[in-house]
Amino acid sequence: MKHVIRFASACAMVVAFASNAQADKLTIATEGAYPPFNYVDSDNKLHGFDVDITEEVCKRMGAECTIVAQDWDGIIAGLMAKKYDAIVASMIVNEERKKKIAFTNHYYRTPLSIAVPKDSDITDAQSDFAGKTVGAQSAATQSIYAEEHYKKADLKLYPTLDEANSELENERVDVVIADKFPLLEWVNKTGKDCCKIIGDVNGTMADASIAVRKEDNALRERFNKALDEIVADGTYKKISSKYFDFDIY
Repeated sequence: MKHVIRFASACAMVVAFASNAQADKLTIATEGAYPPFNYVDSDNKLHGFDVDITEEVCKRMGAECTIVAQDWDGIIAGLMAKKYDAIVASMIVNEERKKKIAFTNHYYRTPLSIAVPKDSDITDAQSDFAGKTVGAQSAATQSIYAEEHYKKADLKLYPTLDEANSELENERVDVVIADKFPLLEWVNKTGKDCCKIIGDVNGTMADASIAVRKEDNALRERFNKALDEIVADGTYKKISSKYFDFDIY
């Protein structure tokens, strides 16, 4: 069952009251399995940086937004099939994805990082990990990178990053490659006793952006305007500081 959050911006409610008109209604997809960016709590509710950013940009757009959780492997296909209007799920912009969908300006940037068990003899994040078993989330930037650069390694792909991390914790893989910030979150919390990050992968800094269908250029520009506003007035920094004690923009 999909997890859903509904909210209406104060602006949208005022407009609806004054003019008796319907506010814009948008459905936004996130993954719900990528803490601290998007995750489901014990009450089955979506939370995280992506969710907070979505709520704020919808408020600025005067839109009534419904946020739904969608498995990562099918998230782009769902957008193209018009199951929802946009994706706010820490999606990294790359050329392959740009052939299918369009992206807003970035709302944060991240490199790829490498995690290993604390007692591992692997120390170089720039290694090709020949003869090692590397875990990564499938259909994600990290798996694409691993497939291109770790041809001498045994690559194992998992539906979620949590599953890849669990395999590392249980020593069924030697290495996990992932976006830095969720990997850092895991190493500092759940994985603090087992694992460590040995460094970032050179040349992998990339933009995380909101995704929309190619034909929805007007919606993309509305998102861009709202993102610019929350960065300019300090709201973005306020949201970010709930999750990070460093700049991710």
